[in-house]
Amino acid sequence: MKKRMILLGCVLTLTTTIYAQQQETDSIQQLNQRMQSLEKEIKIMKQVKFSGYIQTQFQWGEKLASLKVGNSNIDTDHNFNRIGIRRGRVKMEYEKGIISGIFQIDLTEKGLGLKDAYVSIKDPWLGSNSFKAGIFNRPFGYEVSYSSSRRESPERATVITTLFPEERDLGVMITLQAPKESSVNFLKLETALIAGNGIKLDMDNRKDFIAHLSANKIFKEKIKFGGGISYYLGSTYQGSTSIFKMSGKEFIEYNDSSNFGAFAKREYFGLDLQFEATTKLGKTKLFGEYLFGTQPGNNSSSKSPNYSTLPTSDTYIRNFNGYYFTFVQDLGSIPLSVVAKYDFYDPNTKVAKNEIGMNRTGKGDIAYTTIGGGLLWQVNDNLRLTAYFDWINNERSSNLNGFEKDITDNVFTLRLQYKF
Repeated sequence: MKKRMILLGCVLTLTTTIYAQQQETDSIQQLNQRMQSLEKEIKIMKQVKFSGYIQTQFQWGEKLASLKVGNSNIDTDHNFNRIGIRRGRVKMEYEKGIISGIFQIDLTEKGLGLKDAYVSIKDPWLGSNSFKAGIFNRPFGYEVSYSSSRRESPERATVITTLFPEERDLGVMITLQAPKESSVNFLKLETALIAGNGIKLDMDNRKDFIAHLSANKIFKEKIKFGGGISYYLGSTYQGSTSIFKMSGKEFIEYNDSSNFGAFAKREYFGLDLQFEATTKLGKTKLFGEYLFGTQPGNNSSSKSPNYSTLPTSDTYIRNFNGYYFTFVQDLGSIPLSVVAKYDFYDPNTKVAKNEIGMNRTGKGDIAYTTIGGGLLWQVNDNLRLTAYFDWINNERSSNLNGFEKDITDNVFTLRLQYKF
């Protein structure tokens, strides 16, 4: 009996030990599985990048100014001011191998807007060429794709905002560039086929073509030169049977049923230059662009299409030119920079001054010059304060009601930007 009890005790002890060891083995396996799962999730999280910036600003404007935040002035006998969020961008990027997906939205008190949404694929051999499809910045010139979080002036030049409203468009784009080790790496060619309607819905079967060939060179890490040439070939829907073309200094009407639903040619040429040098005085930066070409519009505006419904107005075809220069100078080691900008846009180069208002010309043919100046305080890597004033001058004509003298539309902007 005693032997049986001892044997039973040994069996129970052995069984308990085996069971405990099995439990320990199971726990280790479960722990390993959890660790592998966590490592996988961390790896995926590392492939996702979030960034963005917020621009909150106060603006003061003369009584006929057009401010970028808040409602327009309802009391045009007095100057006015507004506060608001000019831009509230959140960008997400997921990259795995040669493929990445980018999504950017704009969140302000006005609502939610889509900015970027595209797929980018790098070539698997050199890694320096890429294909892009979706909504992205149009590859024309310099300022269109110059980020608003880095740009020194609060807004882009008038010629840029008129020809490229919203900066972006729907389409596909190819970028060709030699690898970094190559002697011709400083050259880059970007070409795109786009809908030509901004980020609004594609409204027709026509597509626009853009090309930008640029070169950038750095000397001893202190001096940078850059420049490029751009070309845009597209079309604009004609919403009536009448189109107007300039002959001499007057618009001539061409009325034909075949004009309705046809397309007017839209063609731009551009030249952009950039220079940057770092000295004891701090960083000096100078850049600018010159654009000219043909732009269809209506009788009161030469703005490019970004409509939600097809237009029904007559088409006015004009030759335009425009340019801007921006100068930025750091103040030594002090985190302050001075900014100056000269911006000019003439929507109709065939007429000037008192010729406007005659022979069917009007508000859409007035040229504008904007002289801007301000001070940037880079508080730290993420925070920047901008104080900036725009002197806006319009072309004057004694034959056009409302434009006999300069319009009171100057603007002051005080902006606080946080970038993350």
